[in-house]
Amino acid sequence: MTVTADLPGTPAGDEPVVLPGDEGTAPSAPTRKKGLGGLGRYILIRFLLIIPTVFILVTMVFFLMRVTGDPITAAMGGRLTPAQLAERIAAAGYDRPLPVQYVEYLGQLLTGNFGTTLSDNRPVTEVLATYGAATLELVFFSVIVALVVGIPLGMVAAKFRDRWPDAFLRIAAILFYATPVFFAGLLLKLVFSVWLDWLPTNGRLTISNQLALDGLQAPTGIYFLDALRSGNMAALGDVLEHAALPALALGLLTGGVFLRLVRTNMIGTLGREFVEAGRSRGVSEYRLTTRHAFRPALIPIITVMGMQIAMMMGGAVLTETTFEWKGLGFQLAEYLAARDFVAVQGIVVILAVIVAVTNFLVDIVAALIDPRVRY
Repeated sequence: MTVTADLPGTPAGDEPVVLPGDEGTAPSAPTRKKGLGGLGRYILIRFLLIIPTVFILVTMVFFLMRVTGDPITAAMGGRLTPAQLAERIAAAGYDRPLPVQYVEYLGQLLTGNFGTTLSDNRPVTEVLATYGAATLELVFFSVIVALVVGIPLGMVAAKFRDRWPDAFLRIAAILFYATPVFFAGLLLKLVFSVWLDWLPTNGRLTISNQLALDGLQAPTGIYFLDALRSGNMAALGDVLEHAALPALALGLLTGGVFLRLVRTNMIGTLGREFVEAGRSRGVSEYRLTTRHAFRPALIPIITVMGMQIAMMMGGAVLTETTFEWKGLGFQLAEYLAARDFVAVQGIVVILAVIVAVTNFLVDIVAALIDPRVRY
């Protein structure tokens, strides 16, 4: 029998006293509550946060698109008679109260219906499927450029802190993210396409290679993958040549941010106690920098990568327009010029969803690398 009351001479709050004859009776082990672990709970919360984020963005886009009036009048005003215009507005339902239109629009989004463009009468989903792969390919190459430029150069700047390599790289980082992406694109075209004649000035692919890749069975629209699938090395080289300048123009913008982040965090990490302990044990500076200090310094980059990808989506509009890269950004500029707000609304909404999902995936990676970011 276990006595839980305090006995004389036993301080209150001590372990329960086991009386003779009860030695075989062990205290019951504490039961562990069932449920999600720390990582599972964190992932669930971050996933659920996508819903209000997308809802707020969709709401803002819908009402901002209606500030100048209904989309029919904005796109076709002046080209139709007042009677034809009124007929089009009534047929599209834009003469109804705005809250009714909003509720109907949310219902259409839940079924995957983003509307039909006014300028070329195409479903917005078809536009997304046709041009979305090009933007995805451009962002992929740009992220590679940003990582290749930002991480190694940030480590070099931290290694040579307050010396001339550090000063040079800090100035370069400022130039990278302070230069407008369209100006960087024009400058790169001038140097590498006009003066040196090394790389093409615009487009995603030459016509012959584009026809060959588009003629594949079930093409992805991502020419890099299609060229790899088909084993067409000539087309693969052509894809890389056309992607070099746009990816460099867009990637350097984010690469400058990564460079400064890595430098700052590497300097802080190299001064930590565990690094000093390794240095005192004779660990080489190269190993301390690349193995011991690198991983903690990488966490801030992963954390802000979602925001930087969102910036890349915005920069893709100017980059694709500068290089005539036929992606969502290029089409968005075309639809804006045509005042086709239905198409603009659909493209902006899908870009917002992509950014929200990307942030969710980045949060998961950050939690796997650093458990401190979990709830």
